[in-house]
Amino acid sequence: MIKDMNHHVGSRIRMYRKSRGMTLQQLADKIHKSRSSTSKYENGEISLDIETLAEIAEVLEVGINQLTDFYTEEKEPEENPAVYSGMSPFFRAKRLYFYFYDGRYQRLKDGIIDIRKSKTKEGTYEAALSIRSATANGRSSEIYYTGKVIYSDMLIRFSFVNQCNALEEDLLYIFNPLDIRDSTDGLLCGISSADLMPCAFKCLVTLHPREHTEELKKHLLFSKKEMQRWQKLNMLIVDNH
Repeated sequence: MIKDMNHHVGSRIRMYRKSRGMTLQQLADKIHKSRSSTSKYENGEISLDIETLAEIAEVLEVGINQLTDFYTEEKEPEENPAVYSGMSPFFRAKRLYFYFYDGRYQRLKDGIIDIRKSKTKEGTYEAALSIRSATANGRSSEIYYTGKVIYSDMLIRFSFVNQCNALEEDLLYIFNPLDIRDSTDGLLCGISSADLMPCAFKCLVTLHPREHTEELKKHLLFSKKEMQRWQKLNMLIVDNH
């Protein structure tokens, strides 16, 4: 467990460092540690003392909790299958896979949504979203969001806040399909991290990971029929295909 926690904290340090455009050497200089030691922190090879952790958090301009948001998967008591009778598998999923197409970089992007019961408020759920991002020059990074999820018969609503930019709060609405299937469509609404402009993406959320294929790309692109409908209604709507 300690090893897993070290690896998690280290990956968070690396993510926030890269999002700040900071090199490993620059971080090492700011916390007065060697490059080798700082690299070991990021790789989870050695544990961080609280003073160093606080210093890193200050340099990266994040809260300590944003580096230590590690949780263990608790084994929940088995529930009667009848409880979920008639419910879609999206109600029961603890992990979902998220896809959208970013026309700015001409790339498919994907992410993972992890869902868990809230430890502070009974009957509510928390969620974390990580999105792999690649720019036109090939550089890749991971954007991390945390938030909560609300379930209803027709829709599932996620609200996420970018842990590197509190201004960016995104809403993800997905259909809660009545039939048993592996995927559902949705709409992600928020702001563009690059230029801080309001935006929305058509997206696909699945129970199992998907390969980046032309078929998936086609599904995520706005169709001519959809654009004609939006123009007529002056409203962006996504159907539950």
